[in-house]
Amino acid sequence: MVLIRGHHLADLDPLRINKGDLDSSIPAELLLSHYQLGDADMERVFRLPATTYIGGNEPALPLKEIIRRMEETYCRHIGVEFMFINNLDQTDWIRRKFETPGIMKLNTEDKRLILARLIRSTRFEEFLARKWSSEKRFGLEGCEVLIPCMKTIIDSSSAIGVDSFIIGMPHRGRLNVLANVCRKPLEKIICQFDSKLEAADEGSGDVKYHLGMSHERLNRVTNKNIRLAVVANPSHLEAVDPVAQGKTKAEQFYRGDNDGKKAMSILLHGDAAFSGQGIVYETMHLSDLPAFTTHGTIHVVVNNQIGFTTDPRMSRSSPYCTDVARVVNAPIFHVNADDPEAVTYVSRVAAEWRSTFGKDVIIDLVSYRRMGHNEMDEPMFTQPLMYKKIAKEPSVLTKYAESLINTNTVTQQEFEEEISKYDKICEESYMLAKKETAVSNAEWLDSPWTDFFSSRGDQMKIPSTSVNEDVLLAIGDKVSTVPENFQVHGGLKRVLRSRADMVKNRMADWALGECFAFGSLLKEGIHVRLSGQDVERGTFSHRHHVLHHQEIDKKTYVPLNHLFQDQAHYTVCNSSLSEYGVLGFELGYSMTNPNALVIWEAQFGDFSNTAQCIIDQFISSGQAKWVRQSGIVLLLPHGYEGMGPEHSSCRIERFLQMSNDDPEYFPVEGPNFEIQQLHEINWFVCNFTTPANFFHAMRRQISLPFRKPLIVATPKSLLRLPEARSGFDDMIEGSHFMRVLPETGEASENANTVKKLLFCSGKVYYELCKEREKKDMVSDIAIARIEQLSPFPFDLVKAEMQKYPNARVTWVQEEHKNMGPYLYVEPRIRTILKKIEDDREMEYAGRFPSAASATGNKQMHLMELAGFMEAAFSC
Repeated sequence: MVLIRGHHLADLDPLRINKGDLDSSIPAELLLSHYQLGDADMERVFRLPATTYIGGNEPALPLKEIIRRMEETYCRHIGVEFMFINNLDQTDWIRRKFETPGIMKLNTEDKRLILARLIRSTRFEEFLARKWSSEKRFGLEGCEVLIPCMKTIIDSSSAIGVDSFIIGMPHRGRLNVLANVCRKPLEKIICQFDSKLEAADEGSGDVKYHLGMSHERLNRVTNKNIRLAVVANPSHLEAVDPVAQGKTKAEQFYRGDNDGKKAMSILLHGDAAFSGQGIVYETMHLSDLPAFTTHGTIHVVVNNQIGFTTDPRMSRSSPYCTDVARVVNAPIFHVNADDPEAVTYVSRVAAEWRSTFGKDVIIDLVSYRRMGHNEMDEPMFTQPLMYKKIAKEPSVLTKYAESLINTNTVTQQEFEEEISKYDKICEESYMLAKKETAVSNAEWLDSPWTDFFSSRGDQMKIPSTSVNEDVLLAIGDKVSTVPENFQVHGGLKRVLRSRADMVKNRMADWALGECFAFGSLLKEGIHVRLSGQDVERGTFSHRHHVLHHQEIDKKTYVPLNHLFQDQAHYTVCNSSLSEYGVLGFELGYSMTNPNALVIWEAQFGDFSNTAQCIIDQFISSGQAKWVRQSGIVLLLPHGYEGMGPEHSSCRIERFLQMSNDDPEYFPVEGPNFEIQQLHEINWFVCNFTTPANFFHAMRRQISLPFRKPLIVATPKSLLRLPEARSGFDDMIEGSHFMRVLPETGEASENANTVKKLLFCSGKVYYELCKEREKKDMVSDIAIARIEQLSPFPFDLVKAEMQKYPNARVTWVQEEHKNMGPYLYVEPRIRTILKKIEDDREMEYAGRFPSAASATGNKQMHLMELAGFMEAAFSC
């Protein structure tokens, strides 16, 4: 901010620059205008030769360069960083906001409002400290001005037309924001301090400073209704950033808010996390991408000048914690957090900047942390001198109140009455909280879906996922043709002809099956969004959902957006080369509207491990912690084909390990067995072998009366394998999703004589079939495919085992023994055997344990394959 200790640039004394033996005074108001002057004008204005010296023995430099260097130094010192912005209109706009004399003067009403907000911010923390002196709460002490800052941003944006605010923030100051920005009822916050109160609804809950909320209220400054949503987050700093951005983007999309004038995001950061966490960089690089932009985010950095116990000189290499924002040309306003009026002015400018230019902006609240990392922490262990100074520092409320009383803006009595008024509110809320007998996790939901669950009918009914054949034919026709005069690549003409032939023969490969799933949902008004690296074409050049004209640059055609009249919109977009940021974004997008199919596809399955934080902390556990449902789909290419350790496994074992079903419990059998399992599991994990099952799984995500994430180990070689095709009969009326695909060949007709029952999942099925044919064992070996691994289909696996009472039971997988589904499947099959009082044991056929997910040697890969094939078929 162009304020340091309350002085405006135009009010400063003329800047004196010593240039060797020349001594000239340069008016400060001209300093930031020199860029418009030529050399002759520079000499005239500054009365200096165009080439001169800058101090001592420095070499001669053009005066313009000297002034440029001084300008950068001056601007950095007084708080504004914007000279890296390469847009003249934007830099001129900033200059006008800070150079115009008197522009930042506030009236008496503004000052009294700031004081009232500071009282609430400060007294809230003091109230909690008195009542729960030994509780962690990650208070705002030292940066209480954050509350007036955020409220000013919201006031200014509301006045411009924004009515929905999505807030992502860490734990520090969260309770204060919930209480004094969002106006969450204080008694609900206070209840979170009572560990004896149990939740009256579902979920395991989370600590109070991780919780989110959604609330609609009247903004009393603008007299307009606004909606505020604070997104729940884990302790993993900055992880919530892309989630909040995705949620904002989705709301803008569904409201037709193409310029971000109605919904916006505010992200809060800590100084050490802002410079240290790579997800900040990933998220900021989404800010101007067409399919990801939210048309400007206001970032507020609570700059404590310390990270837990680490000094800035040890935690970053850049001069400022906010320097990462320079890469997207976002202006950076450094402001003294002990100057509430300066903070207020900067907050207004930030809101105006976003509205005017639709770009990110940073407010760096240079403050301190009065306590340790938390209230139980002792900061004197590591920063003794710093905390000796902090101990002597009066609070910002004390200093600001004193200044307003001295200038007769408020009286001492008015100040004390305002404090008493808020203290009374806190005490009354405390008494109300004591009357509560339980807490409700649902009250902290950051993305409520109004009437969704009540409008879905029977919650215990498996919905139909089939479609009429005419729908498949219509989709097939559109995705196999292009408009006249649209020139596609010659190779794609063959692809389109192949699609047309499959439609004619009532067959579908994986790409066409995907088109049928997406297209049929679009027809039903369901928005479908697919993003990830190279998803428009597909990593394996199989999808081609965006066709490019071969002669006209940027002219494209998306067949799935031209299927039916009044269909929903299909968004398919290549993302930046980011997994963590983009998956977080798509998760946030999926949270906004349950009636949308939101999909993230990894370039290769194991690339998802760079987004493990989003998977672990948000997707697998989000419903348990925050009662937050999401129907997001993860497509993770998986399969051992001799391509090395980094392109073989999606690490399906990790997803299965995080599934919450009990391996030793056989669920109660009955008509609701399948739907009950779907209700109780935290997500679905599948490894399909047919396009039809993929088709039904995509449609099931929307037709179910609730939402759960779906993890799919998608194929690579099966994309073009002729045997891995599905007929239309497996997708039209009468068909449905198959959790298990049982043996239907010769072995099933002579079940009592079958020697071995092989269970498997995914691509290895086709290799087993080929080997069975080769060994002429089609009547001796039965092969069953478990398509849905989690929740585990206990009932169907049990039925298969009972059908083949004399067969040895073997689990076959292409992954290594310490990977893949084996460790998940084995105890569950043991549970089934115990249930049916069967003394058979499950055998294993697969690769031996390994530290690496796959060999990098093709010959070794083939030897391993031959080895476990031999084990599978040995009778």
